[in-house]
Amino acid sequence: MRPYEELIVAIPDYPKPGIVFQDLTPAFADGPSLAAMADDLAAPFADAGITKVVGAEARGFIIGAAVALRLGAGFVPCRKPGKLPRTVLAESYALEYGTDTLEIHADALGPDDKVLIVDDLVATGGTTTAMVRLVKASRAQLVGLGFVMELAFLRPRAVIAEATDAPVVSLVTVD
Repeated sequence: MRPYEELIVAIPDYPKPGIVFQDLTPAFADGPSLAAMADDLAAPFADAGITKVVGAEARGFIIGAAVALRLGAGFVPCRKPGKLPRTVLAESYALEYGTDTLEIHADALGPDDKVLIVDDLVATGGTTTAMVRLVKASRAQLVGLGFVMELAFLRPRAVIAEATDAPVVSLVTVD
């Protein structure tokens, strides 16, 4: 077992009954575990020439920035609407009840960029596919996607496969 796996805490019935929330914050709070997560996500892409790592608000910022440092790449934050001060590209995605939107600065990525999307957790794939569309709208090359945890029972890889054929790496899988 990797050092961070034992620090992930399953919280039943949060934020509502029937949901088991996977709390990665204890693993982020432990220096060796955070370093191991960043190393393990960066390793499969070490020779891919990644120039930018894209991560979603908010926990994707934590692990995404750490992976970017490991790869010697820049970090591009995907934010909720109204949080970025300049011209943005926006993509909406479906939630269980309604929609949400992610934005990046319009000039954050370009055709010469090789991009790795990183997030703490992938569940239904909605946030991830919105990020994929943002990368494509920027004309950058999507090299791969990396997640600390994948809720495989929700079949996110099937949803991601409809948006991209880039490789997906998950460190911890919940079936």
